[in-house]
Amino acid sequence: MSDVSRLYDDEVKIDSALVARLLVEQFPEWAEAPIRGVAASGTDNVTFRVGADLAVRLPRTEGSQDQVRKDATWLPRLAPHLPLAVPEPLGLGTPGQGYPFNWGVYRWLAGEPFQHDQLADPVAAARGLAEFVRCLQTVDPTGAPLPPDSPFSRGTPLAPRDGLFREALDELRDEFDTGLVLAAWEAALAADVWDGTRRWIHGDLMAGNVLVSGGKPSAVIDFGTAWAADPAGDLLAAWYLFEGDSRHAFRDAMAVDDAAWVRARGWVLSMELIVIPYLRARDPDAEPDTDHSFIEGILAEFAAEL
Repeated sequence: MSDVSRLYDDEVKIDSALVARLLVEQFPEWAEAPIRGVAASGTDNVTFRVGADLAVRLPRTEGSQDQVRKDATWLPRLAPHLPLAVPEPLGLGTPGQGYPFNWGVYRWLAGEPFQHDQLADPVAAARGLAEFVRCLQTVDPTGAPLPPDSPFSRGTPLAPRDGLFREALDELRDEFDTGLVLAAWEAALAADVWDGTRRWIHGDLMAGNVLVSGGKPSAVIDFGTAWAADPAGDLLAAWYLFEGDSRHAFRDAMAVDDAAWVRARGWVLSMELIVIPYLRARDPDAEPDTDHSFIEGILAEFAAEL
């Protein structure tokens, strides 16, 4: 893949030719290996596979430029405590060849992006990922990075998202049961009381960041939102990765209180609702997104608890 789809207006141009030039300049020992783009690169970085054993990740924008340096600092400290593989930084690249940010070389991790129907035993997989989250939360957070002061930072209070949520819901009032949506959101706001004890969270346990091999989770990647925050931030995996019995198994294995569960559900609801008008505004000519089943499922779960 020589061309990379742009996601942001301020995104730097990245392609395999740039990666080749950077490797020749800074890591000539790896420069002869073939370079292939990775389709599921993510929203913050573009990933290329280099040979059979390496991955190169380049931040798309200035806002993501500190991630590779954070990886180099923290992943070697976190990895020994975790039951699943995580990226292993091998080299920290610097700006060059017209590319303005630091970039990273990592060991390639085998596996495919998470799909529920790939799992040999979804309940066992849910318990396994819960064990990963629990182990991550036991790592001493002293000196760990903290969430940026932004309403979009995972593991932070919901209240700063309230205005964005209500504005989005007003735009979508003809597409959802607004009374039920507001009831679910206000229940999450009411449960948004955390004792302030920070724990390490990954912050982005979604399908693209959990790899599956042999029918079970094998690795967790992309620690760009890993920081010390409200541990409920990693409960989002319950909705994004699991369903039915496996979701119940994840919750049971995490042994969290009702308030943590409800505010995590509020995070998922707000993320999904706010993004719909945003994406439509970016591409007004796109076909309307009529598949709201994920949000409807969240609302049905809430309604069943009333």
